Amino acid sequence: GYRATEAIRALSRKDARTVPILAMTADAFLNDIQKCMAAGMNAHLSKPIHPVLLYQTILELLRKRQKET
Repeated sequence: GYRATEAIRALSRKDARTVPILAMTADAFLNDIQKCMAAGMNAHLSKPIHPVLLYQTILELLRKRQKET
């Protein structure tokens, strides 16, 4: 989770800052979401995961990444 995201963001690869990272967790309080975002994640989905919301979020993140590259 958090440490993996921080490690990915710290890599010297040029895509390390733009690769989408999505949290999928049962931790759904505001401070949990803020912690995910502070670690460098791009989005947060709480469990149970709703497939349509998951697909919409992935599509949104990929579109945003495409605009940035």
